[in-house]
Amino acid sequence: MQPGFTIGELARAAEVPTSTVRYYEREGLLKPSGRSAANYRLYAQEDLERLRFIRAAQATGFTLGDVKALLRPAPCGRVQGLIEDRLAEVSERMAELRRVKRVLERSLDACREHAPTGRCKVVEDLSCQAKGRPRA
Repeated sequence: MQPGFTIGELARAAEVPTSTVRYYEREGLLKPSGRSAANYRLYAQEDLERLRFIRAAQATGFTLGDVKALLRPAPCGRVQGLIEDRLAEVSERMAELRRVKRVLERSLDACREHAPTGRCKVVEDLSCQAKGRPRA
């Protein structure tokens, strides 16, 4: 396809700074489809789609190394492995967030329980939990 976007136009269309486009170029994730008569970088619609894919992949937690692997022609098994690895990381993070939620809920309950006395034991309770001891 005929290149049609300057770097600024590409960046605006993808809603990223031009520095991001340049960074992805340095990392080998993106390259201009051509150059103008004045030697400005020019990009095609496919480049915009690639840039949007890179951003979407990053938003789901893939590293730039993973994105490079996803952009290379690869057997489905390789892509599946990357997705499975990422899914496992997300599951671990979700379990950790559930644990944090429980701690915060208990802390909030403790605040509410001790509010009438004016003495909040949340700091003490959290400190005990961090040490692995049950609260008194």
